[in-house]
Amino acid sequence: MTIEAPGDDRPALARVIAAEPDKFAAAHWGRAPLLSRAAELAGPDGFADLLSPHAVDELLSGRGLRTPFLRVARNGKVLPAAEFTGPGGAGAEIADQVHDDKVMALYASGATLVLQGLHRIWPPLAEFTRRLGADLRRPLQVNAYLTPPQSQGFSTHYDTHDVFVLQIDGTKRWRIHEPVLPDPLEQQAWGGRADEVAATAEGEPALDVELAPGDALYLPRGWLHSAQAQGGRSLHVTVGVRALTRYALVEELLRAATADRRLRATLPLGLDVTDPDAIEPELTETVEALRDWLSGTGPAEIAERLTTRDWPSARPAPIAPLAQLDYAAGLGPDSLVEVRAGLRWRLVEDGPDHVVLRLTGRTLRFPAYCAPALRWAFGGDPVRVGDLPLDTDEDRLVLARRLLREALVVPGFTAPR
Repeated sequence: MTIEAPGDDRPALARVIAAEPDKFAAAHWGRAPLLSRAAELAGPDGFADLLSPHAVDELLSGRGLRTPFLRVARNGKVLPAAEFTGPGGAGAEIADQVHDDKVMALYASGATLVLQGLHRIWPPLAEFTRRLGADLRRPLQVNAYLTPPQSQGFSTHYDTHDVFVLQIDGTKRWRIHEPVLPDPLEQQAWGGRADEVAATAEGEPALDVELAPGDALYLPRGWLHSAQAQGGRSLHVTVGVRALTRYALVEELLRAATADRRLRATLPLGLDVTDPDAIEPELTETVEALRDWLSGTGPAEIAERLTTRDWPSARPAPIAPLAQLDYAAGLGPDSLVEVRAGLRWRLVEDGPDHVVLRLTGRTLRFPAYCAPALRWAFGGDPVRVGDLPLDTDEDRLVLARRLLREALVVPGFTAPR
C-alpha cells in the first residue's frame, strides 16, 4: 500500500528529500547532510498542511497545553516552566498549564518557543509522522521551533538522533559543522564535549545555508548545527529519527549472555581490582566464555530481542473509541474493516490448535483456523467482513467484533479488495 502524506500523493520520504531513496540511503543516511530546496521537492504548498503560524496559536491558546509539550529558551538556556505556566482555573486541578499571555511576552522579548511531541497532539503531523516512520521503519518524534526575528534559540550543538528539518514559515540560517564525535550514542550527548563543540563552531562550516518555506534539511546524528532567524520570525519542524545502531546489537547480545552460567560466575574472593595481573586470568576466561557464547547465538534470537526493544517506541494511529464500539455493535457481513494504521503485529503458531498474535506489550490467542482470516484482515486494505475466510458469517462477525474491540482493526470506508 502506498504511504501518502496529508495533502500530498507522494510517499512521505519523497516530501523531505530531493533524491532517489536508494541514493539517499547510500550517500546520506547516517553519513552526510542533504539540503533539499522547495523547488526540488515540488510540493504543492511546502509543508503548510503539516503546521502553520495559525496552528501554533491554536496549540498555545486553545488546546490546554501543559509541560513538557512546551519549552521556552532564551540565549541558549531553557527557562523554568514556572515563567510561562500556571493553574488551569476552576475545575481543573492542574498547576502547569501553559498561559498564552506569558508565552507571548517571552516570545516578544526574544525567546524561542519549542513545541514538543507534536506527533502526539497535532493530527496532521501525527499522520505524516506515522507514514514517514513506516517509510524509514524507525520511530520518530516531532518538535517545532518558533524563533523571533534575528534570534537564536540554542547555541551550536549536536543531536544523538538524525533529524529532518522542515522550514514552515519565514527564513532561518543554518551553520553546519562536521562532527566532533561521529555517530554519537544516546548517552554521548554534546554537553560532555561542550568546549570541543564550541571550538569547532568557530571554524568554517561545512554548510552555511538559509532555509526558506518548503525547504528541507537532513542532518545525521553528531553533525554540529546552529540556526538563527533572519529578517522575520521563523517556524520550522524537526522530525527526529531514533537511531538503530550496532551498539544496540551489542547490548542485546550481552543481555542474552546472562543465560550463560560461566559469564554469571562470581570472581575470586578478595580479588584486587587495582592489580592488572590479578585481573588478567579472569578477563581471559571471561573473553573465552563470551566468545563461546557469541558463536552459538543466532540472528533469530537477536531479532526477537530487538523487536521487544523497538516496538514500544512507536504507537499506531489513534482510534475513535465511541465510534469504534458503535461500529462493532452494528457490524454485519457487508461491513468493512481495515488494519489499524501503524499496528505492529506478528502471528505465530502455538501448538496444533492455536495461534498467538504478538502485539506491542500484549499477546492474543486464537484458534488456529482463524490464522488465514487474521492475515487477510491485517493485509492493509479494507476487507468486507463477509469475505473473511471462515466457515460461517457468525464466525466472521465474532472475529471482526473482537478485532474492533481490541483496537486492531478500524472501520473501513473505501472499496474492499
